[in-house]
Amino acid sequence: MRAASTIACVLVACGGAGAVAPPSSESALLGKAAPAFKRDALDGTTVDLAGARGKVVVVKFVAKYCEPCTRTLPAVERLHAAHPEIVIVGVSEDEREADARELAATYRLSFPIVHDRSNVLAARYRVRELPVTYVLDGSGNVAWVGGPEKTETELVRAIEATRP
Repeated sequence: MRAASTIACVLVACGGAGAVAPPSSESALLGKAAPAFKRDALDGTTVDLAGARGKVVVVKFVAKYCEPCTRTLPAVERLHAAHPEIVIVGVSEDEREADARELAATYRLSFPIVHDRSNVLAARYRVRELPVTYVLDGSGNVAWVGGPEKTETELVRAIEATRP
């Protein structure tokens, strides 16, 4: 419960103005346009990053077999529930779609999950390790990257610094 109140307090209190993002993980995409994609999600919706212009977007790469990934999913789900104005997209790097579906069901994820068949999106985003989280600004540029060592609080601070 403490983590949920941290998310709420940070996102409400800072309001975007003057917030400073924590240091980002290394990425050649920082400050550049995020690779756009339009894919069907496991829930039948279509995820189109181009349609999210003007909003903060969080793209989180995960996999069922990745224990650090599964540890971070409850916090991302809480963030999604508390702040529907933030677009959150999960990208499953599992080999089988059934594993991606199991991951979404196990953690009761309500944000769309795209199954990255053949790791095409992982290649475009230059994913080297899991989990990794990309925070995109309203223009679609990569504003912050969080690798496995980054915390929930750092993600929230990065989002807040990215908000208009």
